Amino acid sequence: MAHSPQVEAFRKLHEAGCFVMPNPWDLGSARWLRGQGFKALATTSAGFAFTQARADQDVPRDMMLAHIAEMVKAVPDLPVNADFENGYADTPDGVAANVKLCVATGVAGLSIEDATGREADPLYPFELAVERVKAARKAIDDTGSGVLLTARAECFLTGHPEPLKEAARRIEAYAAAGADVLYAPGPKTAADIGTIVSAAGGKPVNALVYGDFGLSVADIATAGARRISIGGALARAAWAAFMEATRLIAEEGSFKGFAGNGPSAPLNPFFTKDLEARS
Repeated sequence: MAHSPQVEAFRKLHEAGCFVMPNPWDLGSARWLRGQGFKALATTSAGFAFTQARADQDVPRDMMLAHIAEMVKAVPDLPVNADFENGYADTPDGVAANVKLCVATGVAGLSIEDATGREADPLYPFELAVERVKAARKAIDDTGSGVLLTARAECFLTGHPEPLKEAARRIEAYAAAGADVLYAPGPKTAADIGTIVSAAGGKPVNALVYGDFGLSVADIATAGARRISIGGALARAAWAAFMEATRLIAEEGSFKGFAGNGPSAPLNPFFTKDLEARS
């Protein structure tokens, strides 16, 4: 089966260098990011959840699949990577079935986490986590789509007592299990990112930047990462401005929160021209 142009482009992006793959949360943010020249985009489970008045990790599978499909259609000329959380299943068979549904949306890539979403046991046991990656790999291979599989080690974000050591162990195993891209969200230093890169054994690594850690794109590239994503950071930045402006109105009767708004002039012509191009 021939791979789609988006899949081929996504694979090419991972072959050398380092690229930024920002995370829009709706059609407008997706089109705007495309207009800024980014070569690939990724969904954000948190950013989308907030638009649905839900907490992160509280979006049902079918709602998320519909959103992913909408984002793919929003930027048909760009690769889209799906934040597919933990595959919406505990068992390898369940992950495999859901991965095939995600592939059917037209994504160029998707990620599977090893976080359970349960406070008592936040990470899947090591052996089960590896089997889940293997199941996702086989599911994608069965489709013949060539969609890139990103395996995520959530040790930093789930409070593991030795997050770097355990993440490196899992990343090494996930690479051997067939993941195309490895991802351990949480490291904030070039040295820690380098440790994950080493554990990946030559396969591409995604680094997450969700705050200003003092690292530039060049710094992260030097550490060895091939891809940088932003997660829900852009959505949170938008919400932060919104919340502060509404707080000032509600608590102080002030509209000072609008001071940095600027006119909507840049948006109107951009979306007018963009719609004409899409039509």
